[in-house]
Amino acid sequence: MAVEARASAGVTADGTALAGAVIALDLDGTLVDTAPDLIGTLNWLLAGEGIAPLSLDEARPFIGRGARWMIERGFQAADAPLAPDRVLPLFERFIARYETHIADESRPFPGAVAALETLKAQGAKLCVCTNKLTGLSTTLLDALDLSRLFDAVVGADATPAIKPDPRHIEAAVAACGGSISRTVMVGDAATDARAARAARVPLILVSFGYTDIPARELAPDVLIDSFDQLPRACAQLLGAVGNS
Repeated sequence: MAVEARASAGVTADGTALAGAVIALDLDGTLVDTAPDLIGTLNWLLAGEGIAPLSLDEARPFIGRGARWMIERGFQAADAPLAPDRVLPLFERFIARYETHIADESRPFPGAVAALETLKAQGAKLCVCTNKLTGLSTTLLDALDLSRLFDAVVGADATPAIKPDPRHIEAAVAACGGSISRTVMVGDAATDARAARAARVPLILVSFGYTDIPARELAPDVLIDSFDQLPRACAQLLGAVGNS
């Protein structure tokens, strides 16, 4: 069962447990609220096919497994399932459109920047571990002035296998020169939870992300409701690892 992010007596987030550790973060729905631009682009595709748009609530759970999967699920939800040979052309149109509108409305979740700055100041290495393409991820991070905070960005095209495969986390950790034994995964959905469990790293989930399964039901080690809880939660988990 997930524990509360509030620390028990005597546990501090003074950075001792964080020096040299790796905090691997999912991007969409965890670090950045990208749903308006992603779903806006999906609805643009649907409109081009004469199909009514999906609401944010309907389409939000489709985010997190890559654009192809989002497109397939989106068309299915709109009662217009795609033949396999139609997916690639629509995917290419989606990427071209989305890249030019990637940060129209997307913003970091409240408190995210301050939390990442705190983690960096306490000696942690930060990496993005996302099923989004690496180029799109870096474009988004650049647009939001977040790239300066990360030691590595490892997207779907820069790993042997994407989340929930544990090799994605392992590749992200290696890219920033860290150790899997001193890593915490921070995400919002089942892909993150399954990858973390397979990689045998502690798992923090946010309660406000994009998931069709409530985050608490995914049994994270810590569930946080806001980013101001993240540094302490990481210190708790890494301290426990260090003392095990």
